Amino acid sequence: MKKILLSLIVCILMCSLVLAQGQQGIYEPGTGIENPETKEAGQGTGRGLEVDTQNQGEETNLQNQQRVREGSYMGEGGQQMMIQEKANNQMQLKVNGVSANYGLNLTQKQVQNKTKLQVKLSNGKNAEIKVMPNTASETALQSLRLKNCVEEEGCSIELKEVGQGEQVKVAYEIKVQKQYRFLGLFKTKMQVQAQVDAENGEVIQSKKPWWAFLASESEE
Repeated sequence: MKKILLSLIVCILMCSLVLAQGQQGIYEPGTGIENPETKEAGQGTGRGLEVDTQNQGEETNLQNQQRVREGSYMGEGGQQMMIQEKANNQMQLKVNGVSANYGLNLTQKQVQNKTKLQVKLSNGKNAEIKVMPNTASETALQSLRLKNCVEEEGCSIELKEVGQGEQVKVAYEIKVQKQYRFLGLFKTKMQVQAQVDAENGEVIQSKKPWWAFLASESEE
């Protein structure tokens, strides 16, 4: 009888011990109970490794992408890009003799010894400067039916943010003020402008006075 009572007491104590361990979340082989502290640390779940890898990726991305400084860079297309500081916190991007001023916070990313230019827009999206100012200038001149864009003659190119909300883009805005002959007789000045998407090279818009079709570009 004493042996039976002793066995019952031992069984009760063991059951109590097992229940207590289960409530504390301690993992014991064969019980299927997982320690929450181990789970938080990411041990045995792969979570810790995933977070570490993600953090390392973000750090690497920040190191590879930084603000563009004054200097010479090689573009993705093999073209030489010159970045120069100008007055009033303005910068200048120059390619093949054609330059565009900008006040945007351009960043650079190195890819196989070549430089990608990017900018974060006001809507939080990132845009890549794939089209260079010389190409944008040619596209705008064709759209405006002009022969050339000379800064000394009143032509300006600016890289800027255009549009609103989700339609925000980064574009080149080309403004030209030239001498025209109205009806082929009277000299007059006319200002025209066009915007060229810096990512795909498409003309976003072009503006001319309503009477532009009656005027021709003066040779003088």
